[in-house]
Amino acid sequence: MDLKKVDAPTTTETYNRNEIDAPTENIYEAISIISRRAEQINTDIRKELIDKLEEFATYNDSLEEIFENKEQIEVSKFYERLPKPHALAIQEWLNDKIYFRNTEDEEA
Repeated sequence: MDLKKVDAPTTTETYNRNEIDAPTENIYEAISIISRRAEQINTDIRKELIDKLEEFATYNDSLEEIFENKEQIEVSKFYERLPKPHALAIQEWLNDKIYFRNTEDEEA
């Protein structure tokens, strides 16, 4: 996922309930799918952030000296300005980019 090209809102937005539950015809199932995707997005973003911060890490044996690394600060600010994972997941859901299937239908 390219986080620079994301068009999800960074602030609170009200969505039409009918648009959210249209693919599943069940609002609770739709929210469950969206929440699982948001957890996946959050995990991916967290891994990416940790990897980028470790690139600029400086390790010291002394606890008294704490250095502020400007690169780490810039990376952190970029990730703070990103839309939240749930907003990204809702945007993917509305754009039909999330694959889901109902296992109960397959068993019957």
